Amino acid sequence: MSSSEPPERTLMKPLHLIDKAFLLKKMQLFSSLDLDLLLTIADKMETHLYKKEASIFQEGQEAHRLYLIVEGGVGIKNRKEGVLGELAAGDFFGEESIFNEKERGYEAFCKTDVTLLTMTGPHFLSLINECPTVAISLLEIYTAPLDFRQRD
Repeated sequence: MSSSEPPERTLMKPLHLIDKAFLLKKMQLFSSLDLDLLLTIADKMETHLYKKEASIFQEGQEAHRLYLIVEGGVGIKNRKEGVLGELAAGDFFGEESIFNEKERGYEAFCKTDVTLLTMTGPHFLSLINECPTVAISLLEIYTAPLDFRQRD
């Protein structure tokens, strides 16, 4: 673990590949995909658990991952405006920096104990290239009512 990554708590019960796939199916971003493709995606994802109040990443940090919330609550804030939003199970974050190759524009922190599935930027971009329906789902999410993603 690099010094830029926050400490995690110990994984009590590992998520198996099929568990990850079924969790992905419940998330809007992946809900239109069939189980075979979800199993392929799940195989590329890592499970991370964080304790309440832990920082997932800091504003200004290099971006390398997309985060999907399996369980718990995540707060989003920046230095300029303070708290920008709160996310819950089924939500995702961190993807915008993968697309624009900029440093993180906000901090993500744990409001509760949190279980996340993460995917590296290259895996996510490859997935979008191979499965355009994920890109369409992402666009649908971005055109939904205001949230922290629409801020500068």
